[in-house]
Amino acid sequence: MNAAKLKARLRKDRPMVMVSIRMPADVVADLKRIAPQLGFSGYQPLIRAYVGQGLRADLERLEGDTAVTQLIQSLRRQGIAEEVLQTAVAESRVRYEVK
Repeated sequence: MNAAKLKARLRKDRPMVMVSIRMPADVVADLKRIAPQLGFSGYQPLIRAYVGQGLRADLERLEGDTAVTQLIQSLRRQGIAEEVLQTAVAESRVRYEVK
């Protein structure tokens, strides 16, 4: 995520939208129980934090994939063989997989 987007996300006065989501009662009970232990004022801010963490991780992963895709396209234009590109991508995925 670029610096401008990150700075905008850190603003406390961002507009909020009401969202309704159905969750199992035991999950909500657990969220209510652990929110104060983690320093949250309630379970809803904790849910927002969880959603934000997951969203940032996915955005980083997907934006990173875009950079890799652009690199591969550039290498193709440079004349690198398709087999070499496929091997390199496969090796990098194995090397950097989360275990």
